[in-house]
Amino acid sequence: MEKMVKRIKDLMQSIKREVKLMEVCGTHTVAIFRHGIRGIIPKNITLLSGPGCPVCVTPIKDVDAAIAIARLNGCLLTTFGDMMRVPGSKESLFHAQADGAKVEVVYSPMDALKIAEDNKDKNVIFFATGFETTSPSIAATIYEADKKNIDNFFIYSAHKIVPPALKALLDSPDLKIDGFILPGHVSTIIGSKPYDFIAKDYKIPSVITGFDAPDIIKSIMMLLEQIASGRAEIEIQYTRVVREEGNQKAMSILNEYFEPCDANWRGIGTIPMSGLRLRKKYEYRDVNRIFKLEIPDAPEPKGCQCGQVLRGVKIPTDCKLFGKACTPEHPVGACMVSTEGSCAAYYKYSGVIKQ
Repeated sequence: MEKMVKRIKDLMQSIKREVKLMEVCGTHTVAIFRHGIRGIIPKNITLLSGPGCPVCVTPIKDVDAAIAIARLNGCLLTTFGDMMRVPGSKESLFHAQADGAKVEVVYSPMDALKIAEDNKDKNVIFFATGFETTSPSIAATIYEADKKNIDNFFIYSAHKIVPPALKALLDSPDLKIDGFILPGHVSTIIGSKPYDFIAKDYKIPSVITGFDAPDIIKSIMMLLEQIASGRAEIEIQYTRVVREEGNQKAMSILNEYFEPCDANWRGIGTIPMSGLRLRKKYEYRDVNRIFKLEIPDAPEPKGCQCGQVLRGVKIPTDCKLFGKACTPEHPVGACMVSTEGSCAAYYKYSGVIKQ
């Protein structure tokens, strides 16, 4: 790794300017802090966090909808644990559960299906959040539900797709970056081809990256080599896991059950074709079709800068609420909730004095 760090320093001497790189994945954000990456690379390399935390980008309206479902008679909402403390407009799922709403934490959608199988007198709804990494497993669960004729299992789809979000960032006039550290987990499913537009249309170098310190250091080196030579390509550093074509089996089942749709990203707004909804022939599993939910939009909390943080325009410490009104114990914005959230990572690792 020492040789790669030296190579990075040599490249920066030839580039002779500040370089801004964005890590898209929340796991990368945490790994960069945990391994002290910022401390061993030149100071004129700025690492920015992007919208790569699925908990952070789940909008208030979806949280409010999940809470409303959990309060319906005969309904049980199941969810991943990291969604429990995400603030809605008035409360989180955690507080709703304490107030009597029917919410149960599961470790996988198959766990939710088992609950539905064991409780035929209840409508069991899975709060389906996450990126392309988790959506194939949701599709597989629906397949199993149909196979076993479990007709009381439904989903609320809040899935997001990563490439359209990157396009939205690149189209934003207030974001200037020189390269992307692309997500390893998502890319295991989708491969590298969906990112081709980044290099072709925007001339931005990108590297799909693993999660160990040598992975991240090498990806920074690969990005700087592209920048120094005037290239813009989509390269795969994480070759031990990611293939150009992705996981075709996973993509096949995902595309069988889901289709792209416009989606709202918390703090960012609506991004065209950046979400997933059930295809028409599987709409009988969509809880929205069953209960005709009407949930109003709600504004972000006053003073919360999560939107700017998720877009890489600001860093968490730029927010006046950071470490004061907003902490992991009492989050105001979603970025302070998940362990993959930028604000939570800065709070835990940056050494900023909390008040």
